[in-house]
Amino acid sequence: MNFSTSKEKGNTGLGIAIAYYTSNGYTVSIPLNDTQDYDLVVDKNNILKKVQVKTTGCKTKYGTYQVALKSCGGTRGNTYKTLIDTKIDELFILADNLDIYILPIEKIYNKSTLNLCSKYQKYKIKM
Repeated sequence: MNFSTSKEKGNTGLGIAIAYYTSNGYTVSIPLNDTQDYDLVVDKNNILKKVQVKTTGCKTKYGTYQVALKSCGGTRGNTYKTLIDTKIDELFILADNLDIYILPIEKIYNKSTLNLCSKYQKYKIKM
């Protein structure tokens, strides 16, 4: 998948996350604004989960997909938030080859990036 802009990449990831959860029996709620740490709230069997969606096309020199876990901004590009400091329950990752991973937040220890190497294969969704 090729994305023209970061916004297009993010919208695609969000759309596929909504389609995935909906097609697997979840009720999906979308926040009214973007000031919270999560992109979706999913509900199944009265269990609510806050989900952040990330999309990546970035690969390491070894061909492994890499996901940014920090948010940067301002004129200096300073980090203002890392994923493990947020109040989410799951991270939904879409790679540009359409691979999907859903990781519980308690399985993420990195602050900057996460490489989708072999130890994360058990979180890869089989479609």
